[in-house]
Amino acid sequence: MLRLTNLSKVYATGDRALTDVSFTVEPGQVVGLIGPSGAGKSTLIRCINRLVEPTSGQVHLGDMEITGMRRHGLRRARRRIGMIFQEYALVERLTVMENVLSGQLGYVGFWRSFFRKFPPEAVANAYRLLDRVGLSAHVDKRADALSGGQRQRVGIARALAQNPDLLLIDEPTASLDPKTSRQIMRLIVEICDERGLPAIINIHDVALAQQFVRRIIGLQSGHVVFDGSPDGLDAEVLTKIYGEEDWSATIRKTDDDVDEDLADEGEPAGVVQETEAARRERMAGLT
Repeated sequence: MLRLTNLSKVYATGDRALTDVSFTVEPGQVVGLIGPSGAGKSTLIRCINRLVEPTSGQVHLGDMEITGMRRHGLRRARRRIGMIFQEYALVERLTVMENVLSGQLGYVGFWRSFFRKFPPEAVANAYRLLDRVGLSAHVDKRADALSGGQRQRVGIARALAQNPDLLLIDEPTASLDPKTSRQIMRLIVEICDERGLPAIINIHDVALAQQFVRRIIGLQSGHVVFDGSPDGLDAEVLTKIYGEEDWSATIRKTDDDVDEDLADEGEPAGVVQETEAARRERMAGLT
């Protein structure tokens, strides 16, 4: 469980990014964080794992108070917080498998990671994760050869390779087409439900958030001005969050489309799944 208590952030310039933000995220709950640019969404996510230092307030993840930790304790705590980024943050020249295994860097020593000598159980887990996100046929492909949707799936698998207790997700669909955005959101919500993972998704697409998450928090100028179910996002609430506008199209939900094969994301025809013998040989080379 994640608990924020009176979290505030004031920058050295005097700009106030967050003011007394308090809420709790239960295990398995996915929260959509919405608001205009400059509302404090990205600052909030980064204050949780202290990539940005909060000015005051507390962040608890389970029994840990993250805001009270010093360097070594914070490093250990960050192992338990998976980040998924808008621009994927992959190492382009590395393979899909190597990028996923980089999620284990907080657990293995420098030299083992430098020479890519990961424990067999970490490699086996990476294969399971890649299968779960639909990329088992792409383990050897370089990251720069993937489509946007495939790159985001690698980012999800990498975050899960940390065995996290929390996911922080910053604009996961901003660079994706509408269909792929829906697939990625569905995947994130399903995985959080399967693993009992709490998650916060910073998202600009209000209609997409309404469709896939059960709870939405709206920020305006660093204040929480809405916290409730997607059904509560009427025109009055959206005006309070974003300002005056005709919100009739935004609050109209659409029926869920039926997913098509991953081939629509750029999967080449005739891909041959690797044999079990080849898989064992590959695993041996990574351990």
